[in-house]
Amino acid sequence: MPNHIDGAMLKKAVISASNNLSNQKQSVDDMNVFPVPDGDTGTNMSMTISAAARELLPLDDGKDVSEIADCVASASLRGARGNSGVILSQLFRGFAKSVSGKARIGTADFAAAMKAASDTAYKAVMKPTEGTILTVAREAAEYAVTLAEETEEILPFFEGTLRKAKETLDQTPELLPVLKRAGVVDAGGMGLVVILEGVVAALRGEEIASLRPDGAEAVQRAVPSVDAEHIKFIYCTEFIITKKSLNYSMQAFRAAIERVGDSMLVIEDGEIVKVHIHTNRPGYVLEQAVKIGELSSLKIDNMKIQHNAGATDGAAAETSPPKQYGIVAVASGDGLEQIFTDIGADGIVRGGQSMNPSTEDILQAVSGVNAETVFVLPNNKNIILAAEQAAAISGKNTVVLPSKTIPQGISAVLMFDENADVAANTENMTEAIAAIKTGQVTFAARDSEVDGKAVKAGDVMGMEESKITVLGDAPNAVAMRVTENLADDASTVISFFYGNGVAERDAQALADDIKQKYPACDVILHQGGQPLYYYIISVE
Repeated sequence: MPNHIDGAMLKKAVISASNNLSNQKQSVDDMNVFPVPDGDTGTNMSMTISAAARELLPLDDGKDVSEIADCVASASLRGARGNSGVILSQLFRGFAKSVSGKARIGTADFAAAMKAASDTAYKAVMKPTEGTILTVAREAAEYAVTLAEETEEILPFFEGTLRKAKETLDQTPELLPVLKRAGVVDAGGMGLVVILEGVVAALRGEEIASLRPDGAEAVQRAVPSVDAEHIKFIYCTEFIITKKSLNYSMQAFRAAIERVGDSMLVIEDGEIVKVHIHTNRPGYVLEQAVKIGELSSLKIDNMKIQHNAGATDGAAAETSPPKQYGIVAVASGDGLEQIFTDIGADGIVRGGQSMNPSTEDILQAVSGVNAETVFVLPNNKNIILAAEQAAAISGKNTVVLPSKTIPQGISAVLMFDENADVAANTENMTEAIAAIKTGQVTFAARDSEVDGKAVKAGDVMGMEESKITVLGDAPNAVAMRVTENLADDASTVISFFYGNGVAERDAQALADDIKQKYPACDVILHQGGQPLYYYIISVE
């Protein structure tokens, strides 16, 4: 073969690499150490590179290397899912910058581009961890630079680089003890090796075909649909109470108003209490509130009128002047999505565990909010990088807040103040995120060993923040133990969001048990409808 790669060859190589990873993504997923059902590494990387491959398919073979690389970088950036997908997109971005303006490249150019790709990916991660995809990319690139000085032959060059990548992958357990204990290599590093294998196959004239399509894309929607004729409580009522006394308990207030509405959220922060409720008796709610203190930021909206106006005047809304602030939240589950919409989120990106939304999904949601500044709540640690990537290319002032759980996101929205400036809102919402303790109850997706605990597939797992602390066989029993670990004498509110696999009677039984154990706390139950997680628990 010739001692250079042109645009047509690079196109074949990327498509072959994408197909190879799509075919082997389950094997890469199986390398994940943490047993939580999540948007796994192989799936996320496959969907990221598949976005690039789809963009390449209609391009003619006359494009040069620079054009192909730019297409891959742009498409993978927008299609990036999860932390591993974002890192992969950054590798492509660094590669594209290095080959800018080149019609074809040889081994020296390719080695330099691999080095630039590695450097770009390292810079994109705040705290790079060795023993991951970053290490495999770096050591393969460094070896490629040395190898390019020895040969101009394309195929031997790539075969040698692939061998080095595999050797580095095999060493990842020595760099990350958690991998060694589990007896696996790094999943992201394995994904990169699979990609390089696809490239080498194409260079040999043995392009790999796809055996199966990727999974469905995450769906973004602006606002959940509402049947206006069946709205039970008409008035969306929101306000802030400044308490007369810090010793005043909000338990009696919550008990009084929950009888006359739904979608109730009452969040305390010292002397400030933020209240949201749907009710047909806003006057009664306000009468109860003024007993506690002074009211401010009062807002009462007729949801039937809002819905009808939105249904008939959508075009006018698109051309109206932008408002100062908007909020986009990531959530999965009809109940959770409705809660975020009820408390003020302008856009919902459907996603979370098991399906991390892409940068493009988040970007579309941000673009769809008619506001000068948009706050984004990822509500999952594996979505923050994609959200930050979307913010960087959104074209409007976009602030990504560090929410890693649904309760953190809800608390942040409730602390939003439309009269405060961007800096103050960012600070207050970030503080609200830090003040929330989150528990989660799910099941083990695979056998594993975590922090000395032997986990079997199907075990019910209780998590505090992101750490597995409780194992059992009954969701309610595990949820009780997690709550006991999170609650203390300073706790005032315990909220439960039950998932789509939990019967309401079982969730209510758990809430009743918690009320008995913590009589001084307000215990609030919400239907979250989230997949995979029996319960999400919030302790304030």
